[in-house]
Amino acid sequence: MIASNSAFCILHSALFINWNPDLIAFHLGPMEFRWYSLCWLIGLLCAFFIVRWLYKQDNIKDELFDPLFFYCFLGILVGARLGHCIFYEPDYFLSSGTHILEMFIPMREMADGSWKFTGYQGLASHGGTLGLMIALWIYVRWSKLPLIKVLDFIAIATPITAGFIRLGNLMNSEIIGKVTDVPWAFIFERVDMEPRHPGQLYEAIAYFILLFIGFAIYLKNKKLVGTGFFFGLCLAYIFTFRFFIEYTKENQEAFEDGMLFNMGQLLSVPFILLGGYYVVRGLKKAKTA
Repeated sequence: MIASNSAFCILHSALFINWNPDLIAFHLGPMEFRWYSLCWLIGLLCAFFIVRWLYKQDNIKDELFDPLFFYCFLGILVGARLGHCIFYEPDYFLSSGTHILEMFIPMREMADGSWKFTGYQGLASHGGTLGLMIALWIYVRWSKLPLIKVLDFIAIATPITAGFIRLGNLMNSEIIGKVTDVPWAFIFERVDMEPRHPGQLYEAIAYFILLFIGFAIYLKNKKLVGTGFFFGLCLAYIFTFRFFIEYTKENQEAFEDGMLFNMGQLLSVPFILLGGYYVVRGLKKAKTA
């Protein structure tokens, strides 16, 4: 019996996935391209082509679409960066003028006074979502397009970007899950040798599923575009999943350890409520129409 249990444990642990990929995807001369950056780029490009197709379906002029990618990219990047710095590391980034500068540039001051290029280490999805909303508000003031229609179009495409960003987190072995004995656990060798929930993969899969759900609803009932339904669905789905998936993930900062709900969960609640409101509102508007 003891031998049988030992054999089961060995087989069980053999199913764990040892994870330690190279952070660099490839080099081009002196330049190096990281998997994380490529995942961001692929996700944004996919969303770009999806929204362009949606614009064409709605007969919106190309010149009104062309600046959209710039607005979205800048809004997501700035929002995600500031969101991380303010929500997760305020003690560091708000402690001096130099550290405030580090919030905006991809460099960090070293102990000896020199500066090192680090890229933007630390991006928060909640901040990125808020930054995107502000960027879209600025965009519609320029384009004169209805804000709620643009939000619906963006919401249909957003899950593919969110999914690829989480795959980038997986390649970086960051935002890791709690220790577990599930057979599909990942051993993030860059972190420790403990089997952990691949929370990044859970989120990526959930977001790709939302992409198909959103497209299925759009193809069946295009009249929902412009009601806010897709915008609400995207927010409610993503942040409800984000709230519960936090229970399988390690806290990002030490101050969260003593909290009933961690920072990610607390920041998700307003988006869940806003999303639920727009889902109900959109369905009512579609029914009335």
